[in-house]
Amino acid sequence: MKGALKDLNLNIVEMTDENATLDGGDVLFTGREFFVGLSKRTNQRGAEILADAFKDYAVSTVPVLEGLHLKTFCSMGGPGLIVIGSSEPAQKTLKIMQQMSDHRYDKLTVPDDLAANCVYMNLPNKGHVLMHCTPEQYPESVKVFEKLKDHMLIPVPNLEKVKVDGGLTCCSVLINKKANN
Repeated sequence: MKGALKDLNLNIVEMTDENATLDGGDVLFTGREFFVGLSKRTNQRGAEILADAFKDYAVSTVPVLEGLHLKTFCSMGGPGLIVIGSSEPAQKTLKIMQQMSDHRYDKLTVPDDLAANCVYMNLPNKGHVLMHCTPEQYPESVKVFEKLKDHMLIPVPNLEKVKVDGGLTCCSVLINKKANN
């Protein structure tokens, strides 16, 4: 991965503090700020290193009360739109995030926490694109996604990844870089 990122001329920040842990599944970038879930895989020191690397953005920590990490029940569904599971722990975490932020976000609540793990992209010539769970996995949550009329919706099966605690965001590295023509 490091080699691929270097080939793209991207800035790489390495965590050299052996006491720091930071799992990408605990890092939610809203486009305006970062929320970092404190979980079994991410600690306060990891969040501090992220804050040092991205000084132009606010970085707030939130406890992950249940589930593997923050994106187990929460992700971005578009600019200013947080997709959140309906469980009590997910809703409590969202409330904490709202209290910590100076920004106001819209929310899209899905019945199934794991369905909230989706991948948003704003693609040239396509617009708003959202990869999300399939109707076979979470039919009620897909009905909620279908209300996003301005999004191209792409259902992606996740049955195998879930067996090893993986979600759609675990298999995604989004890079905002123009292609060389």
